[in-house]
Amino acid sequence: MSLHISAKKGEIASVVLMPGDPLRAKFLAEHFLENYRLVSETRNNFYFTGQYKGKPVTVGASGMGCPSIGIYSYELYTEYEVQHIIRIGTCGAYTTELELYDLINVNFAVSESTYARHAWGIPGNTIRHQGEAYQVIKSVAKRLKKKIVHANVHSSDIFYRKTEEIPPLALRKKCLAVEMETFALFANARHLGKSAATLLTVSDILPSHQRISPEEREKSLLPMMELALETAVRL
Repeated sequence: MSLHISAKKGEIASVVLMPGDPLRAKFLAEHFLENYRLVSETRNNFYFTGQYKGKPVTVGASGMGCPSIGIYSYELYTEYEVQHIIRIGTCGAYTTELELYDLINVNFAVSESTYARHAWGIPGNTIRHQGEAYQVIKSVAKRLKKKIVHANVHSSDIFYRKTEEIPPLALRKKCLAVEMETFALFANARHLGKSAATLLTVSDILPSHQRISPEEREKSLLPMMELALETAVRL
């Protein structure tokens, strides 16, 4: 048993899908998994394990930001022998070239965060997806004829800031969108020799101030959830 996840050994599958929100993990389990059960609810951060098309899959929340996903993904990799983690979340587009509901398969995560350097001695501010999950997402999307964008994203530690200008680092690294977790997930996977990928749904277009309404959010995330599950079956 880990410090922050109360599941017993063997109750977490080798593939974990990680939304940020515990209630989104609950929604995914209820709507997609067969024979699912709650295996951890420490700090009300829910983890469910069930089957999708006969494949054991765990869905559990990461929380918000690099420190939070850093804790949960590390414990999943080290305490529960998880091999693949796919973060499934939302992001804000830095460009109007992206549209609401677009799906992004993250190539590189870029961040000002010191997480990777201080935790694992990984230099620099850019970390690539790790292992095979990214390529499997790519091939599954092609087979299912789902439109998907392969792009760099900015993993920011800051949600509110005094200026709406795109941070210089994100501009230099050609980041198309911003979120808050992927950099730490990729850093943990790189250090531990594990597989990590991130699938994102564009929920906001920052330059035009367009956004998905709260009422539309659950329905709008279904294509991302389905793609992640179909990927999980093949990992």
